[in-house]
Amino acid sequence: MAEWLFEDGIGEARAALVAEGRILRARIVPDGAGPALGAIYAAQLIEPGVVRLPDGSPATLLRPPAGLTLGARLNVEVVREALPETGRRKPPRVIATDAAPRAAPSLRDTLDGPVRVLRAHEADALEEAGWSEVIEEALTGDIVFPGGALRMTPTPAMTLFDVDGDGPLDALAERAAAAVAAAIVRHDVGGSIGVDFPTIQGKEARQRVAAALDAELPQPFERTAMNGFGFLQIVRPRPRASLPELLRADPVGAAARAALRQIERTPPGAPGGHRLAPAVRARIEARADWLAELVRRTGRTPILQ
Repeated sequence: MAEWLFEDGIGEARAALVAEGRILRARIVPDGAGPALGAIYAAQLIEPGVVRLPDGSPATLLRPPAGLTLGARLNVEVVREALPETGRRKPPRVIATDAAPRAAPSLRDTLDGPVRVLRAHEADALEEAGWSEVIEEALTGDIVFPGGALRMTPTPAMTLFDVDGDGPLDALAERAAAAVAAAIVRHDVGGSIGVDFPTIQGKEARQRVAAALDAELPQPFERTAMNGFGFLQIVRPRPRASLPELLRADPVGAAARAALRQIERTPPGAPGGHRLAPAVRARIEARADWLAELVRRTGRTPILQ
């Protein structure tokens, strides 16, 4: 039976849905990530279609109520979180609501099904299920499947999957379809998704590949048929950034939080020095709250080298 593994880490909360020893879905929510899905804020309309949230940041207002004038105050609910893009950040999207302001559900509260909360002094169940491999996939885009490989590339327009491998192209494409579906779910990829399969001859063969994807990718989604060049497009809901987008937007921060996880798990009596990349060390040393929490949890002051 599948269960969620959850860690309330330093600097981030993380969770993975695990079944038969492998990760089916992975989520990371950094502390202070900004307006989160489901939060309700008291806001002010500052220009047509744009409101200012309590922290001063803008949000895009969808379907403004009739008669709303500039300067008007209203409560809004976050329906899509901010999205990181190269050189800019897409603001969150909100809708007007009559409900009172409230905080967004925590990552722990959004997990459906059985949840096992992990502790640093216990065996590393996340790592045993392949956590580092999933993070590496998100950062590099390299995903291996039997007889082939995918390259996952987030772009401002869509997330692209390129298929490569050996053997008959029809069979390769069908295996790749299942691997793409699993990767989309595992990395929480939404929005527009393009898949560049090998060029396959014959409409029936292309339909079999599309059917293989349909069988593995949970609804809701829409897709095109595979064209004669092997390209197929999928559209899924996109309430937040995917794991690759999140980690690639701030790789130093991601590495710093991962390092804190490893330091917290260092057993008592082990050498106290921790060699880190200069940028990662600087990021950790700049966060007195992270260091204080690390000392509180471990009972010792880490030596960062």
